[in-house]
Amino acid sequence: MANTSALEVRNAVKVYGVKPNDVIALNDVSISVENNEFFTLLGPSGCGKTTLLRMIAGFETITQGSIRLFGENIENLPANKRPVNTVFQQYALFPHMTVLQNAAFGLTMLGKSDKEANSVAGRMLEMVQLGGFADRKPGQLSGGQQQRVALARALAPSPKLLLLDEPLSALDLKLRHSMRVELKQIQEEMGITFIFVTHDQEEALTMSDRMAVMSNGELQQIGTGKEIYEQPGNRFVADFIGETNLLSATVESVKGSHATCVIGNNTRLECVVSDAIEAGSSAHISIRPERISLAKSTVSSAGQDTLTGVVSRYVYLGTDTQCKLLLDDGTKINCRVQNAHGSTTDLAVGERASIHIDQGAARLLVN
Repeated sequence: MANTSALEVRNAVKVYGVKPNDVIALNDVSISVENNEFFTLLGPSGCGKTTLLRMIAGFETITQGSIRLFGENIENLPANKRPVNTVFQQYALFPHMTVLQNAAFGLTMLGKSDKEANSVAGRMLEMVQLGGFADRKPGQLSGGQQQRVALARALAPSPKLLLLDEPLSALDLKLRHSMRVELKQIQEEMGITFIFVTHDQEEALTMSDRMAVMSNGELQQIGTGKEIYEQPGNRFVADFIGETNLLSATVESVKGSHATCVIGNNTRLECVVSDAIEAGSSAHISIRPERISLAKSTVSSAGQDTLTGVVSRYVYLGTDTQCKLLLDDGTKINCRVQNAHGSTTDLAVGERASIHIDQGAARLLVN
């Protein structure tokens, strides 16, 4: 990946309304996106991700902060002067135009000749696998095909930056999965920087080189999918990305990057800790369900890194089995056991089980 930054957003603030009734949609958000990177803004509805995208596109003004594209300040440029294109959730195709005319529209508006515009648009339609649909009207296409036309239209002018605002949310599940692969492949082939907005964690993990997790108008964490999943920076990120067990804990001692914590009825766990925290502090432990293994047990006491409890729910899901347990101290915990050779998947509701946590899987979250 190139070292040149495609986009720099610094200390961005967006406020709607006037005091005392103003609404802070973005609060001091800074991101840096590398050239040719597939970067995702991820978070629940109302977290500010679409507001940030619209500010980059020029559809929203920035209250405070700066936006630089390849080193050039663009926050005061009107939307039509920015070398940026946007693919929206709604396709916004012209129903009276053919697919080719729709794909060529942006180039025509830039003053390109019909011959040149149609030639480039034709290549884009081939790239999105719609080369044989050039003469059709949008109403003759499926939703997925219309989305591809919108993508081809956005790519045709070769923008420096392509913004995608939840473009797959209106598609059915199977088509969404297919389009994820195609979008990533197109981004790599075109060498254009993509900024993708979604609330779907699986989409973000599937396509992104890196992602920014947002909540309540604030940036929570930036990293690769693996970094964010394996090393969540706080409770929100741990809970929002995938499944996790969040256990209330008291820090007993801290030594370097590890801490001994007490949960429930005096059960001790060794945890990985990345932020400064003192003994006696209250915190939470995050443990991913797939990092827990089970075994039948008749022992009523828990040892270091081993908990015991009773199976309260047991669901076979084919590739793995989901198990819910009620620990001896009343804590509820979920685990997912892979249905591989040698794994323990024959527990029944009401049976006692011992729970072993993989080394390094218990992470202490300060915030």
